[in-house]
Amino acid sequence: MKLSDLKPGQEAIIDEFDSSEILLKLMEMGCVPGERIYLEQVAPLGDPISIKISGYSLSLRLNEAQHINVTVIN
Repeated sequence: MKLSDLKPGQEAIIDEFDSSEILLKLMEMGCVPGERIYLEQVAPLGDPISIKISGYSLSLRLNEAQHINVTVIN
């Protein structure tokens, strides 16, 4: 499942990235495989999304979130 497919309130674990172009940028922001994330909210028009990761909130564009494969926890 892609991070962009999560619904607000869902938690997931990052599995992998499917784009090497965005890999470094995401990893610098704390999005690393094995990290637990929580989808806090989605903007009214659906883009961007706000996730909680490593104790802080991070906003991602949907085109970035589409490159993050996750496993849903709940």
